[in-house]
Amino acid sequence: MILHLLFWLMLVTLFYTFAGYGIILSLLVWVKKRLAPRRQPDNAGSYEPDVCLFVTAYNEKDYVARKVANSFSLDYPKEKVQYIWVTDGSDDGTPDMLRQYPQLEVYHQPERRGKIDAMNRGMQFVKAPVVIFSDTNTRLSNNTIRDMVACFADPKVGCVAGEKRIVESEAENASAAGEGLYWRLESKIKKMDAELNSAIGGVGELFAIRTELFEPVEKDTLLDDFVISLRIARKGYRIAYTPEAYAEETASLNVKEELKRKIRIAAGGVQTIFRLLWLLNIFSYGWLSWQYFSHKVLRWTVAPIFLFLFLPLNIWLVSAGSLWFSLSVYSLILWVQLLCYLMALAGYILEHRKLRIKLLFAPYYFVAINYASIAGIIRHFRRQQKVTWEKSKRA
Repeated sequence: MILHLLFWLMLVTLFYTFAGYGIILSLLVWVKKRLAPRRQPDNAGSYEPDVCLFVTAYNEKDYVARKVANSFSLDYPKEKVQYIWVTDGSDDGTPDMLRQYPQLEVYHQPERRGKIDAMNRGMQFVKAPVVIFSDTNTRLSNNTIRDMVACFADPKVGCVAGEKRIVESEAENASAAGEGLYWRLESKIKKMDAELNSAIGGVGELFAIRTELFEPVEKDTLLDDFVISLRIARKGYRIAYTPEAYAEETASLNVKEELKRKIRIAAGGVQTIFRLLWLLNIFSYGWLSWQYFSHKVLRWTVAPIFLFLFLPLNIWLVSAGSLWFSLSVYSLILWVQLLCYLMALAGYILEHRKLRIKLLFAPYYFVAINYASIAGIIRHFRRQQKVTWEKSKRA
């Protein structure tokens, strides 16, 4: 009886985490749009505050010229944009390349202390009321600044999350196909989160905040974007979401490289849960607590563990009841599981072959990132994740 109860607990948890939350969220958003639609402030289109485009870079000489050109091409009055680059620890010539552009403010120190230390240090030089954070290896959409600052016309908005997009031309490999699909689904959830109440965190590739709301973050923090944005939400501000303002980047070179990134993010996720324990108090934070628990906490903790325990438990129950070829729920769910894992195995085998079937890459990527979540949990409790991590190679 205990094993049967555990089976249904796992099934409900997995369904809710990976599908049910999105379904419930879409229904709530549908109801809200009809009862209390959110309207943009009247001055949103004409709101043009000074902004700071803030980039941290560590040994990014291959991306500097392209990033600078992209930054200068964005549709916004140039006299209202402050360009700050913090290049701490770079020893490949990145600071010297950037100093060739007089419009840029380049701050550099020889010692590498991690991205969040560079952000903490660089924020003292920001003069604009709005700061937009972006990564060196991403290309921003032309209207990024305008779309993001328009959200700040609403005084209740303290942070704006942009959208991350994977360059579609790279979708011929397993990592790109899986990562691209993941971010399309994630973007839909983020959009609905924001429409209901508030987005749950920004993405490091592109997010903006009111400068006055920034508080220095602990120097060992791994998910700087998440901690910064949700601590602003704690103060009562919304995190808006602007899919029209997006950052494009290529996918990881392969799944092995993607795992480096996902394991680090998973370790950072567990670290974040402990640092944002206050956010689990649904009596104080209401919808935000429910969204955070459903969208992030379950994914970072319980769901990956349940996913890999679910198959052996399912096999045990089917074997114990001799249900292999019956039409019971247990046997049907088992055959579905086995089919999905066989597809994932086929995706793994075909990853480096000329024969590439994208349909198989999605289950392979799904299994891989859930494995990464468990590896990240272990890495966190072993205190093995450094704040100065190794970057994943991009396609």
